[in-house]
Amino acid sequence: MISLRKARVADAIAIGAVHVAAWRNTYPGILPDSYLANMSVSRQAAHYDAAIRGGTGVVVATASGTDVPLGSGPRIIGFATAGRARHAEVAGRRLAEGEVETLYVLDDWRDRGVGRRLMRAAAGHLVEIGCKSAFLWVLRDNPSRWFYQRLGGKPVAETFTQIAGQKISQTAFVWDPIQSLLAASPQAS
Repeated sequence: MISLRKARVADAIAIGAVHVAAWRNTYPGILPDSYLANMSVSRQAAHYDAAIRGGTGVVVATASGTDVPLGSGPRIIGFATAGRARHAEVAGRRLAEGEVETLYVLDDWRDRGVGRRLMRAAAGHLVEIGCKSAFLWVLRDNPSRWFYQRLGGKPVAETFTQIAGQKISQTAFVWDPIQSLLAASPQAS
């Protein structure tokens, strides 16, 4: 069974491990191999520990029961973070009020609706804190960028970000109003 819940501080290490695994599986050929090899679960865990303690909306997807090996407990297989937009303007244009900061799902758990459910949970958190629109950044060469378009995200801006000393192109996808994201990511039955 796959369930979603609000993250707890004790989840930070597992969240950091998902982050590192997702980047290592998604970004070879896009980001330098040495950067990916040197990613640190403990550094990522510290980041997510601070986010959880600081009130950022962090939701985790856990697998349990017949979805995990016999004798093992629930396991974090993905997560999303969301909050008020950190950098909501590009070239003087306001993107949105809320931002889905991260969405990562382990490769073995993709194509099971986990990403859609996490996006819905992130959007729900943004609505709870008063956001009427949402956006996220995705690296232009990310092979999963189509996912955001299938959820109704509109590509509205491109800019560059620095990762490992390289300029990497990224695209902003916007949902305005945010209800368009909620409608595109129905609740699990």
